[in-house]
Amino acid sequence: MNITLTLHPSNIEGAPHILLIHGMGSAATAWKPLTPHLLDRFNVITVDLPGHGESPYTKGQPMDPNTLAHLVTIEVEKHFGITEFDVVGNSWGGWIALEMAAHAPSKIKSVTALAPAGFWLASYIQRAPGTASIRALAKSSYALSTTFLKYEWARKIGFADVSPQWRKFSYQLCLDATLAMAKSAGYFPAWDGMLGKRFDSKIDSSIPVKIIFGDSDRTLPATTCQETEMAPKHSEWITIANCGHAPMWDNVETVKEHIFEIAGQR
Repeated sequence: MNITLTLHPSNIEGAPHILLIHGMGSAATAWKPLTPHLLDRFNVITVDLPGHGESPYTKGQPMDPNTLAHLVTIEVEKHFGITEFDVVGNSWGGWIALEMAAHAPSKIKSVTALAPAGFWLASYIQRAPGTASIRALAKSSYALSTTFLKYEWARKIGFADVSPQWRKFSYQLCLDATLAMAKSAGYFPAWDGMLGKRFDSKIDSSIPVKIIFGDSDRTLPATTCQETEMAPKHSEWITIANCGHAPMWDNVETVKEHIFEIAGQR
């Protein structure tokens, strides 16, 4: 297995399980702001996908969302013995979460997709401009990030395009995100796994789906990457104000409430 799964036990006995899937160039650490808010209702499982966080990348590992959805679904059951769970994903992880619901409907109870990839008008035929420079910046600043990120100018360089609320981001959040990108050997393979593809799978209407975007998402902007017609017909499409590409950072309480609602935990 080249994914790492971590269980964060709930504060209550017998709680259901929820799986959180990070985005490309990120890691399970991306969920630190949200996880404590979920523990009163769920056993939380976080995953490091291949070549991200604590998971190594094996050359030749398929990194397309369909293959990873299958891999994660199998490993969650194998590792924890659970056969039903809710799932939340961000960006690339949101696409994977949707594919899990499409291909394993008996296992996925609900999907909350935060700024999911795959809803673009036209499939990418090459990596988006700037992707190489983003990774290069993270790698080059890795050794000095513990010092640089104490300064607002450095956090602005790294996070102003991610969120209109970047000034509120904690030092630890910025450090975790920078280190995750710097270590993500699976970043470019993940990009290549999306080329020529869009989300076009069918999700059974019995599985509730929420698709949540921020109104200030510069990573997957509404003009090119938020095609509502591609969403499952029964899904709920939500836009959060003053929010960027990582709603679980910008609007923790709002995201928590949406998850509780869709998973029947209010």
